[in-house]
Amino acid sequence: MERKALTKRVTGETNIELELVIDGTGKCEVNTGIGFFDHMINSFARHGLFDVKLNVKGDLEVDGHHTVEDVGIVLGTAIKDALGDKKGIKRYGNFLLPMDETLVMCAMDLSGRPYYVSDFNFQTERVGEFDTELVNEFFYAITYSAGMNLHFRQMSGGNSHHVIEAAFKAFAKALDEATQYDARIQDVLSTKGTL
Repeated sequence: MERKALTKRVTGETNIELELVIDGTGKCEVNTGIGFFDHMINSFARHGLFDVKLNVKGDLEVDGHHTVEDVGIVLGTAIKDALGDKKGIKRYGNFLLPMDETLVMCAMDLSGRPYYVSDFNFQTERVGEFDTELVNEFFYAITYSAGMNLHFRQMSGGNSHHVIEAAFKAFAKALDEATQYDARIQDVLSTKGTL
């Protein structure tokens, strides 16, 4: 059974349509109106081997906040919907990703309980047209809509572009691991019997 979801969100600030395939090949079609953010979504799809089609119309005349946050909400919802009851998946994932001088760790638990922790230390306020403070807004939104426990640790790194890209790639690799099936897991990996 193909694990995929089509999610839409329409508000007074954004109009978003996202198609996500968990067991994909890394294909990505994205247009958020923010070039660097498009690059990060493309990196997420490519390195996690997820197929993503994302089209966004946001109030960029205000700033990028609503667009980035709402994409996080929609992506988290799509992850949750695509995984369904989570039977047979590993549930936990982690990855330590190097990128030049940067080293970022991402660890997650698809527990159904949202929690977000990070210690990013960005040296600049912007990368292109993307506000670096929106990294935390994006991942926070994902955790709450997906029901995911998500931790990031910036082990090293000074270049904001590298730190953000390493975070998106590490997130993708950790999510890929957490969503993989393990033949030994017959139900859900929980003593409660549900996630």
